[in-house]
Amino acid sequence: MPSFSSHSSLNQLRSRLRHRRRQLDARARARAAEAAARVALSLPAFRHARRIAFYLAHGGELDPMPLMVRARAMGKRCYLPVLHPLGRRRLWFAPWQPGEPLVNNRFGIGEPRWQRTGMLQARHLDLILLPLVAFDDHCTRLGMGGGYYDRTLAWRLRPTPRGHPLLAGYAYGFQDVAALPRQPWDVSLDLVITDQGVVRCGRKPPGP
Repeated sequence: MPSFSSHSSLNQLRSRLRHRRRQLDARARARAAEAAARVALSLPAFRHARRIAFYLAHGGELDPMPLMVRARAMGKRCYLPVLHPLGRRRLWFAPWQPGEPLVNNRFGIGEPRWQRTGMLQARHLDLILLPLVAFDDHCTRLGMGGGYYDRTLAWRLRPTPRGHPLLAGYAYGFQDVAALPRQPWDVSLDLVITDQGVVRCGRKPPGP
């Protein structure tokens, strides 16, 4: 598999995988979403989590909605990311359940309306499901390039971070690629849940 070491090659990878996601028809997306939900439900970390952050699928992303519906039925508290209104390029997490109203943020993605009560910082969650464009076997995540999750979770890079929600990427199996470059500010995932199974960190040794 090719290495993605330059900025241009990463952009090409983003473009290729985003196109492949969008090419999936509704039936294939639904099958993958159900399969990934079954994988997540088999994990003790999911079953034990009480406060879980999801996301709303956008641009062909693997849809966590089937999993959220099950989480609600299990009595778990479900949250969605919300952009900070003062433009600090960080995320907070608002309680939400299917059917409640949403507003579009500046990227055209639906999110709960900002409110002072009920919002959580990431460190107070038990599990965060993160969307991504690509991931590798060391749980390096390639996002859209905005850096919102990395800034939100920057405290995870400290030697002894306080509060430690499990970070789980949520993606199609075909988004697993060769080793991705890692920057000092990149926050690693703990695992990746896909429609084909679970990828845990360090599945194989890094290349030269």
